[in-house]
Amino acid sequence: MNNTPASRRCLLQTGLLATLAALAPLAPCGAAQAADWPTRPITLVVPFAAGGTTDILARVIGQKLSENLGQPVVVDNRAGAGGTLGAAAVARAPADGQTLFMATVAHAMAPGLYKNLSYDFIKDFEPIGLVATTPNVLLVHPSLPVKSVPELLAYIKAHPGEVNYGSAGPGSTEHLSGALFSARIGAPMTHVPYKGGAPMMGDLMAGQIQMAIETSPSASQPVRSGKVRALAVTSLQRSALYPGVPTVDEAGVKGYEVNTWFALMAPRATPQAITKRLREALHRVLGLAEVTRRFEELGVTAGDLEGERLVGFIRSETTKWGVVAKESGARID
Repeated sequence: MNNTPASRRCLLQTGLLATLAALAPLAPCGAAQAADWPTRPITLVVPFAAGGTTDILARVIGQKLSENLGQPVVVDNRAGAGGTLGAAAVARAPADGQTLFMATVAHAMAPGLYKNLSYDFIKDFEPIGLVATTPNVLLVHPSLPVKSVPELLAYIKAHPGEVNYGSAGPGSTEHLSGALFSARIGAPMTHVPYKGGAPMMGDLMAGQIQMAIETSPSASQPVRSGKVRALAVTSLQRSALYPGVPTVDEAGVKGYEVNTWFALMAPRATPQAITKRLREALHRVLGLAEVTRRFEELGVTAGDLEGERLVGFIRSETTKWGVVAKESGARID
């Protein structure tokens, strides 16, 4: 047998090539998995009732994601417990990219409100991308004898505990927005939870409750029709959707700010190749002119966060709302 240095190098190179050849089928596994995915309809879990803002946005992007990915995206409304029931279901779902989740700021609020969640919002989900952000709107029924935030404050303080404010459910954005408002003005109000934003808005328009701090898209049509009155928006900047309506901060409740956001997520451990395809598809969808127009009609702004920036944002929001929950005294056992 030839044992020269050159022959030994040749044998080593041959062995290395053989080893690489043997491993080659394993290396592109994730890429192959992404190339085959999705193989069947994708379920997009919306953790609130049909007709609310989260549901509306999910259906807008779901239709366009379906066109991008070549499979139907089926919206599955799993309402209850301030959005935590739907979140828990997705946290337990297989991490194969076939089940997605429309998270909202309510899920960053939940850890500060619930003692025993069955999932960890930070650890159990893979953020895909921020879909949209929007301010909330402070609404009252026209029968309430107030036309400004200062008049509302005076009325609440003169009728402690008698003003009812509605929400999409315990732990929802509307719930904590109202609890924070009550804490900041130093006057009690009565929380009336519903099973979703749509039924809550129905009762507000009917005068069954007097007040709500609702997301801008759900509020826009009732405001335009005169069935509810918009007193202020909850962002620090005014909204183009409500010209002439001040912010809560400039109307007298200094430092009050609430912005609702919506993010597309997948179960943790979803293959990176699949989450990459999802991010690319969502990015394309949010750039479509027709989606931009629809978002403008709804009064929401398309999101521009993904990857580590979105992870950092969600961590920051969860910390912030934990402090707010403690400050307001809101708890759900």
